[in-house]
Amino acid sequence: MGAPVEDLRPEADDARLRLNGIRHGYGGARVLDSVSLDLRAGEVTCLLGPSGCGKSTLLRIAAGVERQDAGRVEVGGRPVSDGARHLPPEARGVGLMFQDFALFPHLSVERNVGFGLTGPPAGRARRVQQMLARVGLSRHAGKYPHQLSGGEQQRVALARALAPRPPILLMDEPFSGLDERLRDGIRDETLAILKEEGAAVLLVTHEPDEAMRMADEIALMREGRLVQQGRPYVIYNNPVDRAAAEFFSEVNVIRATVAATVAGAAAGTPFGRFDTPDLGEGAEVEIVVRPHHLRLDLDRNGRGPAPSAANGAAALGRVRRARFVGSESVVELALDQDGTLLKATVPGVFLPRPGTSLWLSLRRDRCFVFPAPRH
Repeated sequence: MGAPVEDLRPEADDARLRLNGIRHGYGGARVLDSVSLDLRAGEVTCLLGPSGCGKSTLLRIAAGVERQDAGRVEVGGRPVSDGARHLPPEARGVGLMFQDFALFPHLSVERNVGFGLTGPPAGRARRVQQMLARVGLSRHAGKYPHQLSGGEQQRVALARALAPRPPILLMDEPFSGLDERLRDGIRDETLAILKEEGAAVLLVTHEPDEAMRMADEIALMREGRLVQQGRPYVIYNNPVDRAAAEFFSEVNVIRATVAATVAGAAAGTPFGRFDTPDLGEGAEVEIVVRPHHLRLDLDRNGRGPAPSAANGAAALGRVRRARFVGSESVVELALDQDGTLLKATVPGVFLPRPGTSLWLSLRRDRCFVFPAPRH
């Protein structure tokens, strides 16, 4: 269910990096299964998924560090790796940035940044100074990596990767080693610099918050496949399945069975009926709703609220636990009708005692109905 969200990305064949039908495996185990992905100039594409899903392998194949078993890699419209050829990383015009930064410990900051530059010395020196100023490290030019903080080392690595003006930049978990307190600020600074440079960026991450913060486009991976791709708001508001919804936030799951009605097939729940036109009678479904799309109302003398038609029926539940977690409160409840456990998030401090009776209603336009998995 859920409200449809339009993807506003323009239709244009302007991919700087194209991965087409990439397949790869190790020791007979399939790691990538027919993955296709385009990167466009000036956009950050986040390759998102759990550890072991094939993200870093795909990045290494794009870089040329590893060769795929099947499929085609194109840079700027020309093939750089297929069944007939395989150009090495240095011949692809691709910038690389890894999670350990890989700075040369025996070189100063300015020599690290200038390491990959070619051309006249004066031009190289100008570009180094330009990049150091852009990342705010001009006064550290003569220092060595061990004299810098983790955030400063990350900025040196970014400056070095961007100094040669690569049309494509590949970044593998570049913020994972940073202190959590500094991470958001450094991500914002990095994103601003990437936008200024106009490179097509592929950023590998396992953190949904990072992808939502950084990406123009998210490519969600699972078990070697791309399961969904689109703008962050599209993927968040229209997940392809329950696992995709759960990857971005905690969810509530209400299980129900489809029954035939005069108006068509529908699944009955304590919150009313949900239409299931594509499913037959007897099918098991899961209605998925995020905690912040549940509304709580006090049960005043057992009379309850009068929900609007858009919210459907309200269901009575009893508080099991409530806790304050900073900007909001999390309230856990069990429905009186069938014992289903649900969580609701409420802005500010709201800490009803265990056993308190509350009415729950939900935003039906933010509910997703999926077929229940078969076991």
